[in-house]
Amino acid sequence: MLCANLGSLKRTIIVGPKGPSPGINSKTPTVFSCRPAQLPAKAGALPLPVLQRKHLGMENLMFVYCSCKVIWTLLVAAVGCASSLPVGDDSLCSAEELAKYSITFTGKWSQAAFPKQYPLYRPPAQWSAMLGVTHSSDYSMWKKNEYASNGVRDFAEKGEAWVLMKEIEEAGEKIQSVHGIFSAPAISSGTGQTSTELEVHPRHPLVSFVVRIVPSPDWFVGIDSLNLCEGDHWLEEVTVDLFPYDAGTDSGFTFSSPNFATIPQDTVTEITCSSPSHPANSFYYPKLKILPPIAQVTMVKIKKNLLGLPAPYVNMPDKSNEVIDTISETPLDCEVSQWSSWGLCRGVCRKTGTKIRTRFILLQPANNGTPCPNLDEETGCEPENCV
Repeated sequence: MLCANLGSLKRTIIVGPKGPSPGINSKTPTVFSCRPAQLPAKAGALPLPVLQRKHLGMENLMFVYCSCKVIWTLLVAAVGCASSLPVGDDSLCSAEELAKYSITFTGKWSQAAFPKQYPLYRPPAQWSAMLGVTHSSDYSMWKKNEYASNGVRDFAEKGEAWVLMKEIEEAGEKIQSVHGIFSAPAISSGTGQTSTELEVHPRHPLVSFVVRIVPSPDWFVGIDSLNLCEGDHWLEEVTVDLFPYDAGTDSGFTFSSPNFATIPQDTVTEITCSSPSHPANSFYYPKLKILPPIAQVTMVKIKKNLLGLPAPYVNMPDKSNEVIDTISETPLDCEVSQWSSWGLCRGVCRKTGTKIRTRFILLQPANNGTPCPNLDEETGCEPENCV
């Protein structure tokens, strides 16, 4: 949008929408006018062409000045509009003021689904307590491909929640990005259920939580910023399959690996059937395209009674060793060691003898996986040191 003066013609540019706009008081449109410079009343002794050139120079200066003024005002308006736009999807939530949900965590970590190195004792497969938060997009508990905080590191490695709780509380106090914290009891086996209740707000419709895989170096499952609001209403029910993540703070490959700090710290990454690509990894199943879910979480909106109050909630104790639905069986192939060196040749002098080499089983097959091959091999040889 530009202003220009052509002779005595006055061109007026109106800037601003029909209605109010963030950053500009637009009850009435903003008007910029560029008035033509008037010819001097007394030309004196200057020739007319000189006066005309001076007049055109003044017109050009006025044109540049007006143009810059209009562009600057438009930039200020644009910045004002941008600063008032919602940061994330949670700002667009126009649902009722509050909503309460029951959240149920179901462990599916069974020996049938994950037979490789399945922990049976010291300690057996189990789940830590759940720690979660409802928040806005200004806060992030953890995020894939980003570095874990000190609180998430302590929780993923040792199950200690104090530092993570402090981080959440500080975020709530400083930028008011947290609405509430929730937790659920631990599960003493790989399969079972635990549940609790959470509350969301239109300005804090996102849910995040973590549950530690026990035992493990720094592995966990969880949800990062799941939005329970959809436009003007809350979702009635949400179910999410969960897969293991590596916090990037410990370099152990197996469930029972000793502490081995990752230096420098790595980012949070999803553990898959082929990554990390190392046969020693407890989740390494190269014949699978995708790991079966190791856990599942379901959130159900609690309906209000006739008085407008949420229905009473009964905290469910953890249900260990209870499998809610059919668990897939992951085939596990037999793994054997390398062959040993050949043994001594045995036999009668001047006749063909035999020698043997052996190997041993590293991993027993399971769930119709490939059976183990022969563990010893024999071949002919000529006896040595014959007289």
